[in-house]
Amino acid sequence: MRRRLAALVLAIVILGACMPGVGAQQVVDRIVARINGDVLTLSEMRELAGFQQLTGAKPASDDELVRQLVDQWIVSTEARAEQFPRPSEAAVGKAMSQVEGQFSSPEAFRSRLREAGLTVGAARRLLERQIHLLQFLDQKFRAAAQVEPAQIEAYYRQELVPQLAARGQQAPPLESVQEQIRELLVQREISRLSARWIGESRANVKVEILTANGGP
Repeated sequence: MRRRLAALVLAIVILGACMPGVGAQQVVDRIVARINGDVLTLSEMRELAGFQQLTGAKPASDDELVRQLVDQWIVSTEARAEQFPRPSEAAVGKAMSQVEGQFSSPEAFRSRLREAGLTVGAARRLLERQIHLLQFLDQKFRAAAQVEPAQIEAYYRQELVPQLAARGQQAPPLESVQEQIRELLVQREISRLSARWIGESRANVKVEILTANGGP
């Protein structure tokens, strides 16, 4: 579960932090895309960028941010249609602790939050939604994410052993790590199946990207 939550924290997407208006000290927002009657806003895009900054993920361009928001909308809409349950407070709290634990101190964490334009509440809300979507995709595709013993052995010999050798470490016996490798490969397959499904779903939704002046 820890590996899944860590992967999830880096996967990122969602919700809104507002920007100061030009020539005024008031908060403004605008629609950046319309999707099947719903809207995606600039504030959502800015908060997603801030969350990526918080977690150390590779910064995305505005176009990439909008695409990620569209993909998140697809997954969230499907999860809502299937009435998939929200994650527990314990799961969200554990994920939040893992994010904070990446920093040297609580002060360093709060400083990064300020730099990213986020509050603790916003970061927790982002994590809560991320966990929800991750758990939904896991439930949707885990049964189809079959891993054969030969795949586990290939990963061990072709990836794990060379990686450890490069660090001057000896690989443990395959038998002692095969379940961890199995879960890692299952997660890879879930990610592959999820990406394919989202791509196919994207073709069935109407997305209109808007420019800064509100036009398509």
